[in-house]
Amino acid sequence: MNKDVIYIDVEDDITAIIGKIKASKEKIVALVPPRHSTVLQSAVNLRLLERMARGSSKQLVVVTNNQALMALTAAAKIPVAKNLQSKPELADIPALAVDDDDDIIDGSQLPVGEHVAMSGTREPLIKPKSIIPVVDSNELAGIDIDGEPVNGAMAGVATKTAPASSKKPKSKIPNFNSFRKKLFIGVAAALALTGLLIWMYGFAPAATIIVTAKAAPTNITGAVTLGDSAATDFTKGVVSSVTQTIKQDNSVSFTPTGTKLIGNKAAGQVAFQNCADTSSITIAAGTTITSGDGHNYVTQEAATVPGGSGSFTGCTTPGVSAPVDVTAADVGAAYNQNAGTLFDVAGQPSCNPSAIAYFCAKSANGVAGGTSQTVPAVSQSDFDQAKAQLQGASQDAVKKALQAKFTSDEIIIGDSFTVTPGTPTASPAVGEALPDGTTKATMTISTTYTMTAVPKSAAQAYMNAALTAQITDSKKQRIYPGNETISFSGYSAASNGVAASANINGVGYIGPNLQASDIKTQVAGMKTGQVQATIGAISGVNDVQVKYSYFWVTQVPNDPKKVTVEFKINNGK
Repeated sequence: MNKDVIYIDVEDDITAIIGKIKASKEKIVALVPPRHSTVLQSAVNLRLLERMARGSSKQLVVVTNNQALMALTAAAKIPVAKNLQSKPELADIPALAVDDDDDIIDGSQLPVGEHVAMSGTREPLIKPKSIIPVVDSNELAGIDIDGEPVNGAMAGVATKTAPASSKKPKSKIPNFNSFRKKLFIGVAAALALTGLLIWMYGFAPAATIIVTAKAAPTNITGAVTLGDSAATDFTKGVVSSVTQTIKQDNSVSFTPTGTKLIGNKAAGQVAFQNCADTSSITIAAGTTITSGDGHNYVTQEAATVPGGSGSFTGCTTPGVSAPVDVTAADVGAAYNQNAGTLFDVAGQPSCNPSAIAYFCAKSANGVAGGTSQTVPAVSQSDFDQAKAQLQGASQDAVKKALQAKFTSDEIIIGDSFTVTPGTPTASPAVGEALPDGTTKATMTISTTYTMTAVPKSAAQAYMNAALTAQITDSKKQRIYPGNETISFSGYSAASNGVAASANINGVGYIGPNLQASDIKTQVAGMKTGQVQATIGAISGVNDVQVKYSYFWVTQVPNDPKKVTVEFKINNGK
């Protein structure tokens, strides 16, 4: 009889294995499962394979040495072989020892444990005195390991007799995993409950005692010096202060309304004629000469003019200098002059050739090259308007930025906001023309903004010192902190060596000398009624309230660290 070897793949499910067995044409089929296959770890799957094989007139053999799998195959009546060369046989299952005096069977004696229970069968695993057929070793001896079938005859069937079990009804096996799980849950719950009780009655209890005392309001007012980093000193009237500063350049663009004449200056040469003196005359560079139509020109170099000659009736031959360069005093075509134009020379007799004595400058080739055009320019009026616009701009954004620099622990003096503008500058400057291609001028002012505040701790210290000075009996009176209202106004900036100052305005409260530490000691371990009776009897106390941390707390803890005392005032009523 031929045999077939089927190697089960890890991904094969029970349906795929059944299909492979049905597809085999051999009567003996050896199943070789992989090491980590789970499909044959189910008693139900093995029973399905055994019934399918029996219905197909085939004999199954499982090749494995896995003890758990061998136990499951025994329950399914499928013989096993440890390898392809060993004798196949039905694996042994130890007989169940039944104690007539005990209904519980020790589950540790069952080699397959809960695997058999998962099969869901109601049949006993081993029938008493049953004869189970197994395949003789000769039947599998010729199976090649590479899975090729080898012809051979079916050997005789060996038999094994399973040990008989008692005929008494089988007792129920307890589930120790479930018992352990419940045990662990119970222990954890007990520990959690213990911890909760310890927390509830050992750590959680706390109490807050609110005492309303009769306190008289006391006003504190007066001028104080803002000492910057100097320490607060009530006797000197000094309070520490903090100043924040922002510097920024503020600019505004504007359209100039002024005009300016721009262009080129006319230039040329002149020669000086001396008919005023028989001695030579020196004309310095930078000397102004004026044309007959009133235009001025400036010499660019010095000139020496020889003396003239003539009789008492007048100069007949003037002394003439070498030509010197002159430039028009301003731009414009009006400064252009023709050749032969005569000019008066500053500091010399007028240019009148018909006079007995005269001094002239004469242009031999004329003065030329003067051009001009009118362009927009910044006027003084433009400058003043732009300055006013900048100074009148809203400063809210800067003020908010300064306020943001202070912390919540500082009291800002609102009227301390100070603006110190720098020198305004215009581009282009007053009287200057706009650059080519532009239509706008710019005004810029570099400005410094400052604001001052007082640290709350400094203000508090000053107020406490001022209130302490108002106490007449320190044994019966005390200051109630945290109830002061403090503000500053009337800010005066520092000037001429005098520090900045402001007016402080505050209201504090002075009442009975109640101390939190004394109250904690007095009410330790008391219930609400006892606390109210004990503290309420103190002179100056109007009301007492007790609040506990949790609803199960009914008395004040003995530990002072778990007791909080808060004081309230009733404005002296």
